[in-house]
Amino acid sequence: MAEDAAAPHVLLICYPGQGHINPMLRLAKRLATKGLLVTCCSSSIVRDKLAAASGVSAGGAGVPVGRGRLRFDFLDDPFDGTELDLHDFLHHLETSGPPALAALLRRQAEAGRPVACVVGNPFLPWATDVAADAGVPAAVLWVQSCAVFSIYYHFANGLVKFPREGDDARLAIPGLPDLSAADVPSFLHASHPYKVLGDTVQGQFRNMARASWVLVNSFAELERDTLAALPGVTPRPPRLIPVGPLVELGVGGQEEGDDGAGAAMRGDLISAAEECVAWLDTQAPRSVVYASVGSIVMLSAEAVAEMAHGLAAAGQPFLWVVRPDTRPLLPEGFILDGAAAAAGGRGMVVPWSPQDRVLAHPAVACFLTHCGWNSTLETVAAGVPVVAFPQWGDQCTDAKFLVDDLRMGVHLRAPLRREGVREAVDAVVAGPEADAMRANARAWSATARATVALGGSSDLHVQAFVDEVSRRARGWQAEAPAV
Repeated sequence: MAEDAAAPHVLLICYPGQGHINPMLRLAKRLATKGLLVTCCSSSIVRDKLAAASGVSAGGAGVPVGRGRLRFDFLDDPFDGTELDLHDFLHHLETSGPPALAALLRRQAEAGRPVACVVGNPFLPWATDVAADAGVPAAVLWVQSCAVFSIYYHFANGLVKFPREGDDARLAIPGLPDLSAADVPSFLHASHPYKVLGDTVQGQFRNMARASWVLVNSFAELERDTLAALPGVTPRPPRLIPVGPLVELGVGGQEEGDDGAGAAMRGDLISAAEECVAWLDTQAPRSVVYASVGSIVMLSAEAVAEMAHGLAAAGQPFLWVVRPDTRPLLPEGFILDGAAAAAGGRGMVVPWSPQDRVLAHPAVACFLTHCGWNSTLETVAAGVPVVAFPQWGDQCTDAKFLVDDLRMGVHLRAPLRREGVREAVDAVVAGPEADAMRANARAWSATARATVALGGSSDLHVQAFVDEVSRRARGWQAEAPAV
């Protein structure tokens, strides 16, 4: 990158959900570390929470991260105070988002930092169109696995016959193991209550060709067969460029060029209970069951009660993330001393956790997880075995790969019963296959960390993207008339 030229400016825009903000922010850090000016952008609905969590004020110059800078700006898509359901909120973004993004791009140019590339998001397929209309190259950050991308691509293009719910038929897609109806993303089933999300994701495939790059939150070593098979599909899909795992590496995992400023920047929309790390410090190595179903999954009152009794019956210390909207469903008397202790003092219940730090802690024995892709990559990078408890969406596919392909855990089957929780935890912590699961998890952790280290496969892909954006930006600067 020429030292006398302004750093190329990349704008990342994502859906305002926790599972989208995390990979966006982590990619932003890596791009900034390599010398770019990076703006993270989303709906104004998360402006205040994200600015508070990251410690970076919106609209300012941002903060130095590595050799570059990272800043925040937000769409001007005001709300009238009406609480919107998911369908209405997506409609709001689809109608208000494009003109707001176009205006934001103009403001960046007027401020002397024209955007050289827009990195969009599968839940905001219109971002690619806005960038193209503005003459700005675009990329897409796919925030799920390459396997799920392949499944959606085959579905959207009618390339294979998908099994119906309840059928015994198997789905055969090149580069993937045979899948049952229960293994494919539930958005593709007619019965799914959030089918609008599946429709939104598939909308991305209608204009994917307008993107110059498709970056994916995965790594080549993890999904080698899928990545090898995709170029042979007709019609040919875009090339996926693995840049992950987009996770915080935790203790001892500081990345190349990270001077600490990036590591301190978080995107938690719910305040994390940092005291849980100190509690983990008091526990024996590989003894604690960490349980979390993420930021969206809503369990029934019966399921919450069964989970509570199951964790208590497992006999292990446990750290359980119970969001504020779920806490009223806990059994009476389960929590002692506020939210600090449960089950006679053997467990800790918190509203949110610094999950990367928790999974990196030596006291954690296993992760009872809903298998969202961010959580999946975080547990792979940390080398922690899993109790897989998927609910919907891509979680179903992720659980299949964690248990049957990576062999680093067991399934917790529905309907949820306390005996099932106890048996699954025991199998992962002390069962006959526990040592093998732990060894597999550690091996994948070493691979994941190597791929994002300097010179690893994902690091090289990020560097190549930065280099190409920089070359294109220099070309525009050379062609621009003198002022």
